[in-house]
Order: sequence, then C-alpha cells, then structure tokens
Amino acid sequence: MLKTLSSLLSTFFFFAVIAVVLVISSLWKYAGELPDYHQLAKYEPAVTTRLYAGDGQLLMEYAVEKRIFVPVDKIPDQVKNAFIAAEDKKFYSHSGIDYVGIIRAVLGNLKNIGTGRRPAGASTITQQVAKNLFLTPNKNIKRKIQELLLAFWLEHKFSKDQIMALYLNRVYLGAGTYGIEAAANKYFQKTSADLNLKESAIIAGMLKAPTRYNPIANPERAESRARIVLQNMVDEGYISEEERQHALTMKTGVLVSDKVEGGKYFADWVYNDVNAYIGERENDIYVYTTLDQHIQEAADRILTETIRANKERNVTQGAIVVLDKSGAVKAMVGGVDYQKSQFNRAINALRQPGSAFKTFVYLTALQNGYKPGDTIGDFPLSIGDWQPENIDKKYHGEVTLTEALAKSYNLATINLAQQLSKPEIIRTAKKMGITTPIQNSPSLALGTFEVKVIDMAVAYSAIANGGYATWPYAIKEIYSRDGYQLYMRESDGENQILDGKAVENMADMLEDVIKFGTGRRAKLPFFAAGKTGTSQDYRDAWFVGFTDKYIAAVWVGNDDNSPMKGVGGSSVPAEIWRKVMLAAHESRD
Repeated sequence: MLKTLSSLLSTFFFFAVIAVVLVISSLWKYAGELPDYHQLAKYEPAVTTRLYAGDGQLLMEYAVEKRIFVPVDKIPDQVKNAFIAAEDKKFYSHSGIDYVGIIRAVLGNLKNIGTGRRPAGASTITQQVAKNLFLTPNKNIKRKIQELLLAFWLEHKFSKDQIMALYLNRVYLGAGTYGIEAAANKYFQKTSADLNLKESAIIAGMLKAPTRYNPIANPERAESRARIVLQNMVDEGYISEEERQHALTMKTGVLVSDKVEGGKYFADWVYNDVNAYIGERENDIYVYTTLDQHIQEAADRILTETIRANKERNVTQGAIVVLDKSGAVKAMVGGVDYQKSQFNRAINALRQPGSAFKTFVYLTALQNGYKPGDTIGDFPLSIGDWQPENIDKKYHGEVTLTEALAKSYNLATINLAQQLSKPEIIRTAKKMGITTPIQNSPSLALGTFEVKVIDMAVAYSAIANGGYATWPYAIKEIYSRDGYQLYMRESDGENQILDGKAVENMADMLEDVIKFGTGRRAKLPFFAAGKTGTSQDYRDAWFVGFTDKYIAAVWVGNDDNSPMKGVGGSSVPAEIWRKVMLAAHESRD
C-alpha cells in the first residue's frame, strides 16, 4: 500500500515538475516577445491638425486619437475615485492582478455557460494599461499571459499614481476621445478639474460600453450607469450617502441640443488638402480658414429644414456653396446629415445643371455682339430624332434674349446655341470655372452633362466680379506649433476673362430672372441675380446666383438619381438660396 502511494506521489510530482517547467518556459517565451514598456515614460501625443474659422474660433481638430494630456495631480480625487469604483476597487492594494476577482469571474462564467450571457472579465486598471497600450485585442492564452507579465512589470517600474496617470490619459471614452481631459471637453465642454461628481461618475461609467453609455446619444442609459458608479463610491467609502443623493440632483453640461454641427464637410475638404500646401509634417499645425460660422450654421440649418419639409416630394439630399467675391469659401454644405454620409456633394457629386447652364449660352452670345433686346425665335424644332419642348409645352414666337432667359425658354435657347459656335460656348464655361467634361451635343444648351456644385458657384462669380476670374480657396494661413508661418495665401491677381460690357448685360439679364422670371422665389430686398436649373424628369434642381457681396450655388435631388415630384429650380432651391443670402447679409454687429 505504502509502495503504491509512494509511486503515485512520485508520478504526480514528476508531472507537476513538467507542468511547472512548461509554464515557466511559456512565460519565458512570451516574455521574450513583450514590447518595450520603457516607452511609457515618454508621452508622445498624436500629431494634430487644428482648423479655425474666419473669426479665429476652433472649427475642427483632426488627430489619430483625440487626446489632451493632463498630469494626474491635476485630476480631482473624485474623478480618480469614480474610475476606481467603476473598474478596479482594489487598485491601490493589489500588485497588478486581482486574484480574487479572477476566481470570482471564472466561477461566474462557468455558472453562466449556456445562458448566452457575455463572459465577465477581471482585468485590473494595470492590466488594462498593459493591454490597451502594448497588446492586440486578440483573446488567446498568449495575449493573456503577456498581459499579466506586463502588469507585474508595470507595477514594479511605476508608482500607482504613474499607472493611474497613464490610464486616465489614454483610456478610450467614446466618440474618438482618449483620456479624461478629452472626454470632459467633448461631453461637458469643461476641463476634468471642473467636472462635478455626477459628471465624473457618468464618464467613469462609460468604460463598460462607451457607445452604449454615451451621455449625448443615450442620456438615460448614461445616468443609469452613473447611479451604479455612485453607489460603488459609497460602498468603497469615497463619498457619503448624502453626497450620492446630492450628486443625483446635479445638472450636467452635456450638450443635448438640436443645433446642427456645421462645417464638417468643409473641414474634411480643407484637411485633405493641407499636405498639398506644406507637404508631410511631424508636428501639430494650425490652419486658419475662410469659413464664416454664421453663414455656415444658417446654410446647414436651412438646407436640413427645407429638405425635411419637402420629404413627401421625394427630396432627400442637397448641397450649398457660398463664396465671397474674392473666391473665399464662406460656407459649404455637402449633405443633410454628415453622421449618416460623409460624401461631400458640394465638391464630389456630378449632377446635370439643366437650365442653369443657359447662362453660358447667353453670355457667349453677348460676347459675340448680341444685345439683351435682340430677338430669337421660340418655335418648334427638330434635330435628328430629337424634338425638344418648353416646360410649359407652348411656343412663344419671337422673344428677346432677356425674356428667353428670364422665362427659361428651351427652344429659344437651343435656336440661339445653333447660331453660335458650340465649342465657343464650351470654352466660355471652361474658362469661367467648369472643370468637368462638356459634350458638344445638340442638347448642350439645356445642361445635359454633369457638373460640380462648387464649379457652378465659381463660374457665376466671374459675372459677379465684372468678368474677372476667381478661384475658390479655403485656407488663409498655416502655422506650426511654435508659431512659424508655413503658408500664407497671396492674391491670385487680376485676370479678366470676359468682356466687361457683356458681363454687365448678363448681370442685368440674370437680375430680371429674379424680378419677373423663373427665379421670383429668390427675390431679395436688395440686388440679386441668378438662374434656375432643372434637369430631365426633375432629377436635379438648382439655383445659382449672386449679390453685391456673395455668390451661392444650391442643388437638391437624390443620391440614387430618382426623380423628385415636381421640384424644379424655381421652387425649393430658389427658396433655400434666398434664405441663405438673407442670413449671409444680416448684420452681426
């Protein structure tokens, strides 16, 4: 019996030694593959690009990670305690690993097998620092062993406060924010030092699921989670029950608003072009732009509200570009909802301009000696198999160029284009700013090819400027972090591309479009000139025009190119254009 027992013990000891050797060898192997934890001693913030509006206010910040570093001694105790209560109650007493927590998690997960519940974890704050900074998200034994080893080493090399600093400055807290300072700024528009107890609990509670407990998107869930964190703080002795009750009544600075966040399409456009001005860079830069936040906010709001009001007419999308007479982009709306679609329809969408292209036909005629009072026949015509019609299905006989443009007569315009050189019409459009291909076809005069919204605004700006070319720009200056000027815009210089008298007549004719023609809904209490545009089957609707100060192009339609229900340039786009121009011209003193 004793001999048998001795044999079993020997066998057990043998296999135990082998197991220990295997564990040690695995630990040694995985330890050799660990990253250098010494890099933690150096904080290297991500390179950022900050964009500023024309008034100097911060418009947008781009970085790989939205992070603002703050020393741990500048973070209030209540903030630190909220995170400890939410994530790691024994942080200041354990050696990097919570063994009791691991056992509790394992037993709980075994109990929940087959229930469909998500397995519980037991990672300490130190383990989270190790995992988030050095390791992949893969859930395997190798990664877990490395995580434990790194946690031990971090606890050996750094103080608890240093580890807490690493954690609070680098933990992901939703909406692209990393660290407590960035989160406080994002969700409450304040610094971490100014957070009240309730706000501290809300942010700490987000760690469980940053998107689910986002206080802007899901305020009720965020508050419910915060109540759990506050109770944990009571249980751990960080606050009293009275303090918890008071915290529940505190108001927060959460930005819950229907206010449109404007300028994002513009900001993306600028950000993507920055390298073309200064090349690749390794340090932060500050980009000062032309954006007028007042006009931008108005344009965003007006487009969104108008599109929503015309939903039953199958109008789902739109775009707006507003320029001043120097070519500076004052507002850019690339769609009705940036969160749903980042595709910028103002600069990337290709849409048929319809009758908004007729301006180039009439301007070419004026440059070839025609006068606004000259007549042109609005009669039936056939070009091969093509038999175009006016939108009212009528013929208007001999009409002046002014009337033909104001009433947007298709047949008169086609007759005029037939008398002119179509390549010359194309050259006129090209030198004014149209960058897309223009087909030399019989339907040229009716705008059956595709253009960009920003190009149409630029083209009409040449008329607003008396025949001088203007090209769109958005960046005024770029500076490095140390204040060195990397770029400053200089004037493009004067470049007259159109005959001055022809442009003057063209402006008068476009003014008449608004006074008594198809653009009456765009009428303003001051000078305004422009042209409506509607493509076939109401797939695109435009209004492009200018005042003494601004030029704006408005397009509405659908991304899938489906027809709208009777929405032409004289209706929805003209209304949007008028409202945007009124907002742009109102005093902001």
